[in-house]
Amino acid sequence: MRPHSVHAVIAVKNLDLAKSRLADRLRPEHRARLVLAMLADTVTAALAVPRIGSVTVVTPDPAVSGLARALGAVVHPEPRSADLNGALADAARALRHRHGPVELLALQADLPALCPDELADMLTVAPAGKRSVVVDHAGTGTAALFVGDGTLALEPRFGPGSAQAHRAAGAVDLDGDWPGLRLDVDTAADLDAAVALGAGAATRALLREISWSPEVHEAVRRVC
Repeated sequence: MRPHSVHAVIAVKNLDLAKSRLADRLRPEHRARLVLAMLADTVTAALAVPRIGSVTVVTPDPAVSGLARALGAVVHPEPRSADLNGALADAARALRHRHGPVELLALQADLPALCPDELADMLTVAPAGKRSVVVDHAGTGTAALFVGDGTLALEPRFGPGSAQAHRAAGAVDLDGDWPGLRLDVDTAADLDAAVALGAGAATRALLREISWSPEVHEAVRRVC
């Protein structure tokens, strides 16, 4: 853990519930492996940012926990009966209990094209003393929520229409050119867009193995 740094938290649900909107293209076991691959690329990118002191993954799933630990992330057990926002908030409170009044970053788990430089730039331009939101590529969801104050609670509002919900709660909308940070994957079109943009190594390897599309065999990781 690096001092005076941002601590990130990512929530991942049980793999057997993962990515149902891809059910028409991927078998359940492939959807589960895709979640793990995208999480690997997301966590790897986040840990490569000098300002990020730790990444905590909150999950009830043992396979997710095992991968997170192997990547160098901390695992926080999902609270019983907690939804996504409850899980994130609980992990954020645990981080503050452990490290003191640190800044917090909630990230989506499915950002396979995320570049460390994008995340580093976002943290640089986000105003101190406030919550900031990075709206996803669809324009309605939230890719990242940053709390640039060690005394402010995370107060996540992820879910349908979360971008507006975070704005309504006082978060500042960050306007930056961060295509990988904004590209969370829910649909086949999103996954194709991540391939075209330049997905990370774990996601590319899996998609090649399962023959997702001819394009994935030619795709390379963009220079971040």
